[in-house]
Amino acid sequence: MKHIIILGDGMADWPVKSLGGKTLLRYARTPYMDLLARKGRTGRLLTVGEGFHPGSEVANMSVLGYNLPKVYEGRGPLEAASMGIDLRPGEIAMRCNLICIEEEKIKNHSAGHITTEEADVLIRFLQEKLGSARVHFYTGVQYRHLLVIKGGDKRLDCTPPHDVPLKPFRPLMVKPLVPEAEETADLINDLIGKSQELLRDHPINLKRMTEGKDPANSIWPWSPGYRPQMEPLSVTYPSIRKGSVISAVDLIKGIGYYAGLRNIEVEGATGLYDTNYEGKVAGALNALKEEDFVYLHIEASDEAGHEGDIPLKLRTIESLDSRVVGPVYEAVKEWSDPVAIAVLPDHPTPCELRTHTAEPVPFLIYYPGIEPDAVQTFDEVACMEGGYGLLKENEFMNELMKQ
Repeated sequence: MKHIIILGDGMADWPVKSLGGKTLLRYARTPYMDLLARKGRTGRLLTVGEGFHPGSEVANMSVLGYNLPKVYEGRGPLEAASMGIDLRPGEIAMRCNLICIEEEKIKNHSAGHITTEEADVLIRFLQEKLGSARVHFYTGVQYRHLLVIKGGDKRLDCTPPHDVPLKPFRPLMVKPLVPEAEETADLINDLIGKSQELLRDHPINLKRMTEGKDPANSIWPWSPGYRPQMEPLSVTYPSIRKGSVISAVDLIKGIGYYAGLRNIEVEGATGLYDTNYEGKVAGALNALKEEDFVYLHIEASDEAGHEGDIPLKLRTIESLDSRVVGPVYEAVKEWSDPVAIAVLPDHPTPCELRTHTAEPVPFLIYYPGIEPDAVQTFDEVACMEGGYGLLKENEFMNELMKQ
C-alpha cells in the first residue's frame, strides 16, 4: 500500500467567539475531510513532547515518528540541509528572519511578507557588509533565511519572532544559557544591531515604505543547532523504499532531506494562501505513481494564524479541503494500488494568540478496507472520540504504516 500525509500547517485552533464558539475546523466547510473522517478512523496526536517548544520543526519531526530527544538540533540545521549547505563540525546554523521593527517593537516576523527577490538583495548586502570567514548569511525564501557561524555555541536562549508580535525587541535578544555561550550570544546580538543600521535606509526598504509596505529593517536569528543525526524513514519503515516531500518551506524540505525523501519543487508554491495548490497535488500524485510515500505540506493556515486573520484562515482550511484533500482522494480511489491517506495539522496556531501552542491535534487515517469509527466530522472536538484515542511519539506513523 502507498501512503500520503497531507499536513495543514497550523490548521488547528481554539474556539472563536465570533464563530459561535466553534473552532475554525468545525466552522469551515470541509466536505472531503469530513468524508474521510466518516470512512476512516480518527484520533488526536501529541506532536510537542514535554520540554520542547511548539515549533514546526518539532511538530513535523514528531508526525514522522522521530525520537526528538535523540535527534533534535533546532530549525537552523534542517533549513541548511534544504539549501544544500553541508554543516561541518563546530558550525551552528540558525534560522535568520528578516523582520519589521517599529517603535522598538517587533511589528511582524515576516517584514510584511517580503518577496524572495527583495530579500535576496538584502541578504547579499548583509553578507557583503557583515559576512566574514566565521559568519555567513544565505538567502532562503521570502523572510526565511539562514545564518551559519563557525565555532558557535548552540546553548542559547533565542525567541522565535512569530511568538512575540508587538513585543519590545530588546528584552528578547539572544541570551547565553551557559557561560561558554556568552561570546556567541554577543556576536549574534551585535549582528542584529548592525543589521538595523545597515537596513534602515537601504533602497529596497525605502521603496517598500513609499509603497505602504513594511520595511525589512532587522535580522532575527533563532533556533540554533548542529548537524542532526537522523536516519532515513526507510530504516524504520522498510515499505518506504522511495518517497518525496512537497513544501514551500525550507524547514520541511530539510526534514525531508534527512528523512531520505526526494524534494519536489512546485512552481508557484509560496507558503501563503495564494500557493499553487493544484501544482502541489499534481506533483504528489505523479510521485505516488512511482514511489511509496509522499509528505505533502501546506503552510497557508499557519501564516494566517500568525496574522490573526480568521476569515483568511477559514479560507485556507477550505482551500486545503477542496483543492488538495478532495482531488487527492478522487484520484487515488480509482487506482489499482491502494493508497492510505492521512490528514492532520502539525500544531495549533490560534488566531487569538497568533503563535503556536502544544495541544494535541486531530488526525484522520483512511485506506480501502479500514474499519471506521463513529466520528462523522474532522475537527478538534469530534476527534476526541476517535478510535485511535490520544497518540504520541511514533504511534501515529506506526498506525499509518501498518498497512
